[in-house]
Amino acid sequence: MCTGAASVRCDVHHYSRRVSLTPLRKPPSLRVRELIRRGAEIALDPRQDWLAELDAATLSGQAQQAVAADPVLAAGTRRTNRSNLLFWAASNVRAPGERVPANEGDAPLAIARDLVRRGLDETALDAYRVGQGVAVRVWTQIACSLTDDTDDLRELLDVSLRSISAFVDDTVAAIAARMRVERGELTRGTHAERREVVTLLLDGAPIARQRAQARLGYALDPTHTAAVVWTDDPDADLHQLDRAADALAAAAGGTPPLSVLASAATRWVWVHGRPDTDRVRAALAGLPTVRVALGSAGPGVDGFRRGHLDALATQRMLAGLSSARRLTSYDEVELVALLTRDPEHADRFVTRVLGDLAAAPTETTEAVRVFLAERCNASRAAERLFVHRNTLLRRLARADRLLPLPLASRPLDVAAALEVLHWRERD
Repeated sequence: MCTGAASVRCDVHHYSRRVSLTPLRKPPSLRVRELIRRGAEIALDPRQDWLAELDAATLSGQAQQAVAADPVLAAGTRRTNRSNLLFWAASNVRAPGERVPANEGDAPLAIARDLVRRGLDETALDAYRVGQGVAVRVWTQIACSLTDDTDDLRELLDVSLRSISAFVDDTVAAIAARMRVERGELTRGTHAERREVVTLLLDGAPIARQRAQARLGYALDPTHTAAVVWTDDPDADLHQLDRAADALAAAAGGTPPLSVLASAATRWVWVHGRPDTDRVRAALAGLPTVRVALGSAGPGVDGFRRGHLDALATQRMLAGLSSARRLTSYDEVELVALLTRDPEHADRFVTRVLGDLAAAPTETTEAVRVFLAERCNASRAAERLFVHRNTLLRRLARADRLLPLPLASRPLDVAAALEVLHWRERD
């Protein structure tokens, strides 16, 4: 369909740039209203490749690096993308061609709060403009599938592109206003004070240790373990995050933790000592939506700062590998975190080193990984895997046939690649 519509499509880019400067015109004809309604029904059931393109666009670019690197903010952005798309489409099913009000639902308001609590400003809302560009392209594809009448298509695009632009303008304005309110609330009270002091310590600012301790109510001299406690579940009970922070402190000896609200769904936590991970894992069994990334342990302000950075690196690594691991410590994943700082490079490395072994059953890849971890001692590896030694040897032989080069020729590379694969597949 869409014969004769080339000239209409040529106007789309021009419309997307200037349409926000012009108010919506008179309501469209009944025929075009029906076309808009039909297109909106298609948009209500978006294709996965549309959503993937929208997510990739809104999380790319220099300005969005801080958002893309934070699993909670990135997940909030993806939820907001879907919320905005479905909100606009549903409005146009109910009232085709009429002005769509700003989306002030739970998803966009939640991301507004989280952006402010991360210290980000309204420039982060530029992602909405990027998303608008993707939405215009997708909507044009939908529109061109609805009619081959050039006049109807021109009117349809004129009305709907103005509608998309006005909707984005109004939503950005509403979210920016909410961010200003949230910022005002955060500048008052004990949370703001703790966040300010923690930020100074993390930035290495010259704040007196005694003054920082007094304002935080937390001693800085002992050995600390930092943690990031968060949830990916938008329907989670957020009180579970605070209970997880208390569980970390209990597992480390009972001294009250320092907990800072990094976002609605994230806490930055410090405890004195090193938590017993078995006790933490047992506590998390009763907190099913909570995840914990533990940083390294270290004394003083340097340990406070370094442990936090390591905990953040662990969280980012888990997000980059799409790992669902509930409790992870930096000590376990330091090598993998270094290898996966550039996810695309890490993927190429795994593919090049492992070849067909990368797609082998887990029992085969685990046999090689554990064998290498046990310094190529087959007996110890078999015992650790709870299999007979001959079974292990058969799996190793199968793996050797799948590798591009024999295992003995590059054991370190294979071990590193298998660690990346291991953490990517953990649940």
